[in-house]
Amino acid sequence: MLPERIAAWSVRHRALTLVGWVALVVIALLSGTLLDGEGRRSTDPGESGRAQTALNAQSTFDPLRENVLIEAKDPGSPPFAANEELRRATEDLVTTLTRAGSVTDVRSPLASDGAERISADGASGLVGFSIAGEEKDIRPNFETAAAQVGVVAARHPSVRLGLSGDLSLSSVVDKGIREDVERSEFLSLPMTLVILLIVFGALVAASVPLLLAGTSVAATFGFLSVVDDFTPINSATTVITLLIGMAVGVDYSLFFLRRQREERARGHSVDDAIRISAKTSGQVVVVSGVTVVLCVSGLVLTGLDNFTGLAISTAFVVGLAVLGSVTVLPALLSLLGDKVDRGRIPWLGKRRTAAENSRFWSATARAVTRRPALWGGLATASLILLTLPALGMRLQDPTPAESLPRSMATIDAAVRTQQAFPGVVYPATVVLTAENGGPVDSPALRSAITDLERRIGETGGVLNKPIAVADVGEAVVVRVPLSGSGRDPEADAALAKLRTEVLPATIGEVDGVEFAVSGRTANARDFADRVIEGMPLVFGFVLLAAFLLLLLAFRSLAVSLVSIVLNLLSIGAAYGVLTWIFQDGHFASPLGFTPYGGVVGWLPMFMFVLLFGLSMDYHIFILSRIREHRGDGVVAAIVRGTGTSAGVVSSAAVIMVGVFSVFITLSAIEYKMMGVGMAVAVLIDVTLVRGVLLPAFLALLGERAWRPHRKSVAPERVPELSSPNA
Repeated sequence: MLPERIAAWSVRHRALTLVGWVALVVIALLSGTLLDGEGRRSTDPGESGRAQTALNAQSTFDPLRENVLIEAKDPGSPPFAANEELRRATEDLVTTLTRAGSVTDVRSPLASDGAERISADGASGLVGFSIAGEEKDIRPNFETAAAQVGVVAARHPSVRLGLSGDLSLSSVVDKGIREDVERSEFLSLPMTLVILLIVFGALVAASVPLLLAGTSVAATFGFLSVVDDFTPINSATTVITLLIGMAVGVDYSLFFLRRQREERARGHSVDDAIRISAKTSGQVVVVSGVTVVLCVSGLVLTGLDNFTGLAISTAFVVGLAVLGSVTVLPALLSLLGDKVDRGRIPWLGKRRTAAENSRFWSATARAVTRRPALWGGLATASLILLTLPALGMRLQDPTPAESLPRSMATIDAAVRTQQAFPGVVYPATVVLTAENGGPVDSPALRSAITDLERRIGETGGVLNKPIAVADVGEAVVVRVPLSGSGRDPEADAALAKLRTEVLPATIGEVDGVEFAVSGRTANARDFADRVIEGMPLVFGFVLLAAFLLLLLAFRSLAVSLVSIVLNLLSIGAAYGVLTWIFQDGHFASPLGFTPYGGVVGWLPMFMFVLLFGLSMDYHIFILSRIREHRGDGVVAAIVRGTGTSAGVVSSAAVIMVGVFSVFITLSAIEYKMMGVGMAVAVLIDVTLVRGVLLPAFLALLGERAWRPHRKSVAPERVPELSSPNA
């Protein structure tokens, strides 16, 4: 077998292997530093992507708009028009911002045309402005304006001034992502080390998987800095890559290291134990890694560059983890010898030296194989019951105000502003360009924009005022507030009305003018439409790839089909739990989120692709151990294979659940969803599915499960997979 030959070469050339790995990591890090250019920007799909492309082609950029909500802190105060303190605060704010010179186009509710800047209930006013200056001046000018808002707020303690808008919201999101990355790094490494110490009972043995996983992730980040010049690699991809890399890197090392310890305990020499481990666990690692990479590559079929970047990053980190597991790990274990058990932890070291049979899972498998139809039926019914909430799953991306906690001042201001002035925080951005190029502005276009504003007032609150019009190079940009919260069905309906009715009846009547609508609502809607459109193709690709790999690995049609069915049951149950918790709002307080009535649009497809790949780790490992004991009879093989693999699988699952649980501690609700969904899926997979359903199905199939395998592989080869003492 190829993994065995590669491991044997690595053991014979230990120094070269270890130096080569260090050199690979160093080259990756240096390439990321020396060749790191300007990262490629992501392009939105659909109409919002066309609007973005049109804006990027202009010589200037779309001015960033900010809003300041002005309202009394005391809810019993007089309305804005009759509240002298609110009016004084508004005058003070407008004067202060204008004098500072950091903003332009200041709009006030006190102006002659400012009636539309007073909320429908009359309680609040809205001051709007654009950040002045060239691109390099935007950040300092924004900080100056934000500081001036704070100064004015301090002068009027009874008035609440809430700043929210393009840059303020993106800044708080970027800050949240940075803090989430730091938190994930801070929590994942020590937590994984503690779990490994419990698993191995020795400091050196626990450090080996962590070292291999850490260097794989570091090398991946280095290479991705170069890849980012060609394919967008966003911040979310960085967090996901870190945690997936730690999970699979540690898991692969764990499979190999535990098998090597098991063979050493049976009396094999260090190098012989490594050889056997490479033939068995090494083969599992390679097949599992290839499966993960193939499944995740299905994301490329969506045509979305963010998903392409995620697929590339996952392929890099998983590929490096596999490479390290079959080269560096054997060389390192050969070099360390029995020193790998140094630094033993009291009460754990002695007990954990050898991998033992799991009494619990052996007894469970024994009970299941006695009455497979009963236990298999109960387990299947349980998973179907868990899946039921997923039938009502509603795909809906959260706005920043729904994603991040309201304890953040900017998020609180955005929520309050959206409530008082629906759509102002997340307006639709209408980009107007000339069909044949050149300037688009004309008297006819301005008349059409006036007509657009009139029709907006006739929509009964579906589309709202105030609108904002700005010249951007040769294009004109019109911002139109939409009803709804920004990403709910009401906002989607408003977007559809704007695109299909209002704009064609106004701007569409001007000859030679093209329009395209973007903005948060449009971007999310177009992205979700592309994801939904690509789901059948991606799901079909993943199912076919997994099926063919299983068929190649086990030469059994029955085992391959059963494996696909079990994975579908496991993922369906995870979908149901995810919907029940986040869409329906259960456990919101302990998990630290506010439900918004949906599930992130891209998450189900991402979970499907990733879980189908990751679950193969345990599935292939358990099936391989069962196949090793086929000579003992069907039931005995299932019981022994399940019992001998349970310790490794349970340890790997605990690590993976622990790593994915780090997502739950992060601030954004998208990460929390992913963490809960992935952790629940792994728990279901290693308990109900692999511990009950898999033994039940194999017992029901009996020798029929392996019949194709027996025809294609000579029987005398089977004992070679197990040790002489098996």
